[in-house]
Amino acid sequence: MSPKRSAKPAKSTTRALRNALPFVPTAPAPPFVDPEILTSRTAPLAAGKSFNLAAVRRDYARPARKSASNALGNPTETLQTFDLKDLEQYTREAAYSTNASKDVHLFYVGRDDVHDILKYILSRVTISLYLNMFGYDDSELNNILMEKALDPAITMMITLDKLQASSVHEKALLEADRAYNLAAFNTYFVIGQSASHQISHTKGFVADGRVAGEGSTNWSNSGEGTFVISGKPGGPGYKAQNNTQAIITDPDTIVRFQTELIAEHMIARSQQKPATAPRQLPLP
Repeated sequence: MSPKRSAKPAKSTTRALRNALPFVPTAPAPPFVDPEILTSRTAPLAAGKSFNLAAVRRDYARPARKSASNALGNPTETLQTFDLKDLEQYTREAAYSTNASKDVHLFYVGRDDVHDILKYILSRVTISLYLNMFGYDDSELNNILMEKALDPAITMMITLDKLQASSVHEKALLEADRAYNLAAFNTYFVIGQSASHQISHTKGFVADGRVAGEGSTNWSNSGEGTFVISGKPGGPGYKAQNNTQAIITDPDTIVRFQTELIAEHMIARSQQKPATAPRQLPLP
């Protein structure tokens, strides 16, 4: 016998969710989404935290002027021809040394424009993204990821740390997962810990199987030292932590790192309670 299907949610419920979320899918999901997800109860935030929907709407608003490093909306910009030299424009010197490695380059927060480096890579993802991020509080990067997450042509695995999952960005991801069932768009999102229930402190990704990023950089204004003056760091409110960001194109490192990111994601997923685990009806 086929599993019992729950009643479809009321139109008012679906409409309310659409109005509440600051993003919508760019293509329809496959037809086997579990409709119960639309009416499931929202998980509470950590004590003392609140989900400010107005802040999320503001954070997800498209910038009045998109930065040159952000290639969203341009299908000709991909990572298929990526070269590390593409990023030398974001170093303080705007050039690498003549003996610089072609497989890895290390960038420095506060000296190099790490924020634009991350935007450059992530906005050009067209195939897959495997990501584990400890500090996740960058509205612009999250906006890029949400557009990729709701594109069924891109496979994504997003793993975030349980203790850090109290900002509006993680909350917005949870809301998207409940409203649209991100797994139906080939996006798999989980919040968890390490195998021994310690923090999930990995800060890295593998994009399209061609480019890896890893380092001490959290995704936040101070973590990335987000430039507030075009072309150089500084300006009112500018803050930059001491962080590094390595970008890697070495094939062996990429394969091993992607395998580790998948393993960490599956460990975090195994820690989820059955009630919160993603549910899908079987294919017809």
